[in-house]
Order: sequence, then C-alpha cells, then structure tokens
Amino acid sequence: MLTHQLLQSFAGFDDFLIYLVISLALLGLFLAVYVRITPYHEIALIREGNMAAAYSLSGAMLGFIVPLASAVGHSINPVDMVVWGVIALLIQLCAFMLTRMLLPNITADIPAGKPAPGFFLGAVSLGVGILNAASMTY
Repeated sequence: MLTHQLLQSFAGFDDFLIYLVISLALLGLFLAVYVRITPYHEIALIREGNMAAAYSLSGAMLGFIVPLASAVGHSINPVDMVVWGVIALLIQLCAFMLTRMLLPNITADIPAGKPAPGFFLGAVSLGVGILNAASMTY
C-alpha cells in the first residue's frame, strides 16, 4: 500500500525534471542576454559590493522568474512553456530599455553605485514581471 502511494507520488517526476531543466536553461539564457545588453558588468559590480547593480539584476531576474513560473504552471506542454518563457524574456528586456529611456543616466548611475536608480530599475522589472505573469493566465 505504502509502496503504491510512493510510486504514485513520483509518477510525474519526469515531467517535473523536464520543466525544471527548461526553466533553468531559460533563466540562464535570460541572464546571459540581460547582462550583455546592459552597458555595465553587473556580476563584477556585485562582486565589488555595488548594491545598485545587485538591486537591478535581482529585480530583473525575479521579474523574469515570476512570469516563467506562471508559464510553467499554465502551459499545456514544454514547447508552450518555452514560447511563453521567451515572451517573458523579451518583455523584461523591453522593461530595461524603457527604464533606460525614462532615466537616461541610469547606465552611469548603477556602476557609480547610486542605489536609488538600481532599486527603481529592479522594482520596475519585478512589477512588469508580475503584470506579465498575470496577463499569461488569460
């Protein structure tokens, strides 16, 4: 009886692994693209203790993860999830570009360690991600 219940619990494990691996690959792709479109080196800045870079990259990452999680939960198959994951990626890149237009000095302020612009960019990214995720449910 217990063995049967355990086997039932693991029945979807292969699907879990597929979605997890695809999600992590999409997250890696997002981070690789995002750090290349920004004119500063977030990882190096974060290693130096730059909180502005940490705020902005963390917000961008979470702003991508939220709709990606929604895509995992609402997709009908892995291909559908990848399509919506790529849409989430593109929307996050647009959020950065629009914020950069709104605050043209942001690309100098973040490397300079000014936390307010980094925090604002992170908040915009997360907010856009939440709206993106909510929009995917319809």
